[in-house]
Amino acid sequence: MRAVRVLSAALLTLGLAAAPAAADSSPSPEASGDSGGPTRAGTSFRTATEVEQGQTATARASTGDYLYWSFPADAGQRPTVSATVKLPDSHASQTWQVDVYDGLRRRQACQYGAQTRAAGQGTTTVELACVLRTVRAWSEPWANDPLPGTYYVRLTALKLTADDLGQPVDAELRVESKDMGGAAAVDGVLSEPLVPGIASRPEEEADGSSSAVLAGLEPEDGWTSGWWSDRWVWTAAGGILAALAGVFGYRLTRGPGRPRHVPPGA
Repeated sequence: MRAVRVLSAALLTLGLAAAPAAADSSPSPEASGDSGGPTRAGTSFRTATEVEQGQTATARASTGDYLYWSFPADAGQRPTVSATVKLPDSHASQTWQVDVYDGLRRRQACQYGAQTRAAGQGTTTVELACVLRTVRAWSEPWANDPLPGTYYVRLTALKLTADDLGQPVDAELRVESKDMGGAAAVDGVLSEPLVPGIASRPEEEADGSSSAVLAGLEPEDGWTSGWWSDRWVWTAAGGILAALAGVFGYRLTRGPGRPRHVPPGA
C-alpha cells in the first residue's frame, strides 16, 4: 500500500512538471529574424508591441493567436497599415483580418483596402491593407473621428478548423502615413494626445515635464507637429491678392479725379 502511494506521488510530480513544458511547446508571438524593427507581437492591447512608422515589424506565432501592435499617428496624417501573413504549406480554407483601434480603443473604419481576405487551400501568403481616415486635430465628443495618439493593430485568423489551430505562421506589419496638408486642418486641438497613461503623471522630470507611462513612441517632431501647413501659405496668399484687388478696383473706379475749375466767360 505504501509503495502504491509513493508511485502515485511520483507520477503526480512528473505530471505537474510536464504540464508547463507542454504548454511552452506551443508556438507564441516570438522573434522572427532581424528586420530592423520589432520582432515580437503582443497578445492584448496592454502588451501591444510599439512600432514606429516606416518600420517593418515581424513575429512568429500560431494560427488562432491574436497579434497586437501599436503605433503613433499625429494630426494631418493618413496612416496605411499593411500586413502580410505567410501560411504553412498545408492548411484548410481560412480568413484573416486586420483591425485598427484608436487610443480610446474604438474600432476605426478603413477608407479602402483589403481588410479581410480569404486564404484557400494551397495559398501560402495573405496580404491585408487598411487605409484609415485622416487624423483630425480635434473632434466632437460624440464623433468617431481619428484623433492624435496611439493606434492599435490586431491581426488574427477567423473561421478556422480544428486541424489548423496551432500551426506556425510568420507575420509582417508595416505602417506608413501620408501628410494631407492644410486641406485636413480643423479649428481646435486636443489638450493631450490619446496615449495610454497620458493622464498618469507619477513623477516630474528635471525640466518640469512628464512623459506617458505605457506608451514611449511619438512622432519625430513631437505631438501636434503639424501646426504649420500649406493652409497658412494659401491664407496669406489670399490676403495679399485680396488687398491688391482692392487697390486695383479703387484705382479703376475713382475716375480722373475732380474736374478742373473753368473761369466764367472763358
